[in-house]
Amino acid sequence: MPVPALLVLLFLPAIPKTLLPLSFLSLKFDMDNSNEITHDFSPFFKVYKDGRIERSLVLEDLPAGLDPETGVLSKDVVLSPDSGVKARIFIPEIVGSDQKLPLLVHYHGGGFCVGSAFHILTKNVLTPIVSQGNVIAISIDYRLAPEHLLPIAYNDSWDGLEWIAGHSNGLGPEPWLNNHVDFGKVFLTGESAGANIAHYLAVQVGANGWAGLKLAGVILVHPFFGYKDVDEMHKYLCPTSSGGDDDPRLNPAVDPNLSKMGCQKALVCVAEKDFLRDRGEAYYKTLATSGWPGKVEFYETKGEDHCFNAFKQCGETDALNKKVVDFMTME
Repeated sequence: MPVPALLVLLFLPAIPKTLLPLSFLSLKFDMDNSNEITHDFSPFFKVYKDGRIERSLVLEDLPAGLDPETGVLSKDVVLSPDSGVKARIFIPEIVGSDQKLPLLVHYHGGGFCVGSAFHILTKNVLTPIVSQGNVIAISIDYRLAPEHLLPIAYNDSWDGLEWIAGHSNGLGPEPWLNNHVDFGKVFLTGESAGANIAHYLAVQVGANGWAGLKLAGVILVHPFFGYKDVDEMHKYLCPTSSGGDDDPRLNPAVDPNLSKMGCQKALVCVAEKDFLRDRGEAYYKTLATSGWPGKVEFYETKGEDHCFNAFKQCGETDALNKKVVDFMTME
């Protein structure tokens, strides 16, 4: 903005409106309206009349590298130069040149609109499992809504799975995956909205007969499958969704492909004090009676709340991590 115009704006309240040109009056009106909130989905984000999006839950990304506490090493990779989608790979400290380890494909939580594969919460979730379970993990940093409306997050996550599958013949672009992943032991996981994505992809693998890779199982931690009432934020993030129980992504009970889920076993984890607990249990019961031929397990942490394992280290977090590790490594 030119300096004279900026000075006029700074002193605008002291200048009689009759002396101001119409263009300045219009500019002030626009500025006043720019702070008007059109959609308030706190504590996730607010949308202003001028199109700005203000997130309340923003954490700085951590650099990749060696975690001195666990010995886990991480690196970042670009999955798609076109979309800019990246991922972070976590590998345990001791990996021999000929070792093939299970792979945990992770999708972070955050209501599809906040979160990152690169911040401390993802590190907190994955590094203990990678270290204790001697597995490799990769977290897909799908694009966030509302800048990228759903189903873009699902599409990015599927593209990430296809990128991973491109390494199953040992000829993919990432040596860590080529050299160290047992592609007969690939698991999908996520917490909250990320668990929703993991479930959806597992169903698509089976329903579409996709042979890119064999899924051994899914691990859903405190999964988000909507609410009893219509979810207005989800309707905003996904204009094609009703935000209610007739959306199969929010209510798998109405998905005709649920029984085709493309893996052998599933683990559903809930927390006693989680506001999503009952929906998670309902999902477990629905899957168990859907005709799906796999085995589904239910695990509840008493006395804890939603995604507690990402925020604190405690005995309950250790127990949940052990359950996940055992699920991946035991036949």
